Amino acid sequence: MSETHATIPSGAPVFPPGRYGRRRESGRRRPKVIAAAALVVLLAALSLIAVRLYRQYGDPNYDVQVITYTDITDTQVRVDFRVTVPSGGSAVCLLRARDRAGSEVAREQVTVSAAPGERHVTAQHRLTTTGRPFIGEVLRCRPPA
Repeated sequence: MSETHATIPSGAPVFPPGRYGRRRESGRRRPKVIAAAALVVLLAALSLIAVRLYRQYGDPNYDVQVITYTDITDTQVRVDFRVTVPSGGSAVCLLRARDRAGSEVAREQVTVSAAPGERHVTAQHRLTTTGRPFIGEVLRCRPPA
């Protein structure tokens, strides 16, 4: 008569060699130091990219704020805006008007200049539109060419 054990022997199970692939050893875990270093390198690279893109596309010397848009009729809108430029400098601003559906009904470039020693220019411009505008906006301001 053969004997059958009803209990599982203590210790780790023994698998047939080569049947279930290579077993991982418990002492060979990837150190957390390497993961932390990789995270620091990734954050530094992303910060470098962000700074470079800001310098390329985000120029704080030419900042614009729309104050209001008024005098809306079927053929025009007046846009009042404030531009920050280098001291005594000027800027070329791109203005547009859109109708209620979002279609563009006017687009113009306007040059504004600050008085000597001043950094802020408050300007207003009347856009002539091809339809009834719903909103007037300033898309961007940049240095003159």
